[in-house]
Amino acid sequence: MLLPSRTKYRKQHKGRINGRSKRGTYLSFGSIGLLATSTGRLSSRQIESARIVINKCIKRSGNMWIRIFPDKPITKKPAEVRMGKGKGAVEEWVAVVRPGRILYELAGVDDALACKAMKLASAKLPISTKVIIKENECI
Repeated sequence: MLLPSRTKYRKQHKGRINGRSKRGTYLSFGSIGLLATSTGRLSSRQIESARIVINKCIKRSGNMWIRIFPDKPITKKPAEVRMGKGKGAVEEWVAVVRPGRILYELAGVDDALACKAMKLASAKLPISTKVIIKENECI
C-alpha cells in the first residue's frame, strides 16, 4: 500500500476539493491514460486495487505509471467516544483528486486491451473517469 515514509506534520485539516487540477493534466509518459472527471479522495487501497486490475488485464506487458500519491492523512475517532479530547488517530492516507488529473498511464500495450484495462480500473474507483488516448478520447 502507498503511504509517505515521513511527513512534516502528523495530521492535516480536511480542506475543500473545488476547481480543476493545476498539474498532472497531460499524458507525460504513456500513450493511454485514465482521466478524472470529478472530484474526490482516493484511498491508498483504492489506488492499489485499480493498479492490480490493470496489471492483471495487460498481463504485465508494457509499462504502467501511477500519477497520484496518497499524501493526505485522514483521522478518525473510535466508535462511541465522547466529543472533545483532541483529534483522532490517523486511519488512512488519501490522494485528493480534482477534475482533469491523469490517474494512470499505459504504454507499449494494444489500444483495445489498454482501454479495457482502464475501464476495469475505473470501476474500482469512487470518482467518474474517462479513458484518453494521445490527442483523442476512447469510448
